[in-house]
Amino acid sequence: MNRNASLRLLLCVPALALLAGCGSSEAPGVGGGTSAGEAITYPDPVVEKVQGLDDPFVAGTTFPLADVGYERHEYFYSGTARSYVNDAPLDPDGNWQVSPADSASYKTRMLVYQPSDATRFNGTVILEWLNDSGGVDTAADWVMLHNELIRGGYVWVGISAQKIGIDGGIPPASPLPIAIPLKLINPLRYASLSHPGDSFSYDIYAQGAQALRHPQGVSPLGGLQLQRLIATGESQSATRLTTFINAFGPRTDLFDGYFIHSRLGFIPDFGGASAPLSQTPQADITTPDVVRFRTDLARPVMDFQTETDLFVLGAYSSRQADSRYFRLWEVPGAAHADTYLTNDGFTDEGGDVATAQVYETKKPGPVGSCPEPINSAPQHHFVAQAAMRALNAWLVDGIAPPKAPRMQVNAAGDGVLRDANGNALGGIRSPYLDVPTAVLSGENSSTQDDGGICFLVGKTALFDTATLQSLYADHDHYVAAVRSAAQDAVDKGFLLDEDATLIETAAEQSSVP
Repeated sequence: MNRNASLRLLLCVPALALLAGCGSSEAPGVGGGTSAGEAITYPDPVVEKVQGLDDPFVAGTTFPLADVGYERHEYFYSGTARSYVNDAPLDPDGNWQVSPADSASYKTRMLVYQPSDATRFNGTVILEWLNDSGGVDTAADWVMLHNELIRGGYVWVGISAQKIGIDGGIPPASPLPIAIPLKLINPLRYASLSHPGDSFSYDIYAQGAQALRHPQGVSPLGGLQLQRLIATGESQSATRLTTFINAFGPRTDLFDGYFIHSRLGFIPDFGGASAPLSQTPQADITTPDVVRFRTDLARPVMDFQTETDLFVLGAYSSRQADSRYFRLWEVPGAAHADTYLTNDGFTDEGGDVATAQVYETKKPGPVGSCPEPINSAPQHHFVAQAAMRALNAWLVDGIAPPKAPRMQVNAAGDGVLRDANGNALGGIRSPYLDVPTAVLSGENSSTQDDGGICFLVGKTALFDTATLQSLYADHDHYVAAVRSAAQDAVDKGFLLDEDATLIETAAEQSSVP
């Protein structure tokens, strides 16, 4: 299997795992004027609430939303979308200029999770670009962030922005025919949906945001009043949002901020370090091998990266410095896909000590097995939740998140530096690396030539008793060290109090050393 196929397989893993428990048409006008171009005016799509016809589908959490005080609604929206072409070469600095090209009609859906008690709504809507790398609509960021979103009173909205999640097909370079589109999952419910192709996905996503921020007729939020809108996407969806920011960010006021989770670097399938601006059957317009976020965007961007993302997935070459509206948080010991995203996050309703524990399993979801235990680092979802809260506070209070140290990289610039235990140095520290009980890595001994996805799900290697006893005099010593490290992370703004308490409880209940 070649590198392209392996990368696509990785991005399918969360979808496969999640499936195991699933449940006016005026075209926008564009003109010149500024370096980014004049503002884009998006048309108002026609919105309709979906009633009956069985339950809506997304690969995501499996517990009843009512158990956590939330409710679910689904809406179809339709209109005319535009594809775009670049006016000048797409440079690595992200200062791209684009103009509309073709137009096409579409009809897609959005899924809304909102507090059942309207008074709990905090005013912020999270708009997730559903991940379709595995050929199925996957709510990856909802899975990773849902505990923070629920306890914070956010509304989460997932949009089917890409064609394969609706109509099906074979994910590019994937050796497995695993596309499971909405029309196959529930033909009765989703038969009327229509997608003209991913060249139109940016407009389709933005028109969903238009329906949320400026509702005409049916409001997808019911009686709730949106105050802030955050765009979010994980992995392949993050590459789409990277292109969206650079091509359209300064030209729209629809979004107040962006949460970019595990963006990839240069991907041969895409032909660049972010998703194509346009693709067949429209013009093929790929992006450069290095893509940074444009710096003239007066909207906060939180770029959240795992250890895997830096070198295994090539994002290191696009690393950039923090600025007034940009923060990069790199999390050592975390993998692009881990046990929380592929297993534990589906059923986690909050407060489960097991989600704060490190353990070994070779199964990246319900099918398949890897040579080594895959990454089970809880700091991935815990720090991600802190990042989302920090981004929201940035919008509400104007207080920028803390600047995070970068992961330490070797002199050759082709790998991370590691401590004597084998854990990565630098980056955002957590009890899991500073008071370790295992090697937690975003990398492992598998390679893309092995014909699978295991080289991209990291590894966990629990310390033996002798190693633990050499590190910690006794159980009390270990627990005290965990508490100190957790509090340090809280004080620095990289861990939430609620999650620190869970981490400390897990340490107390452990048998270390």
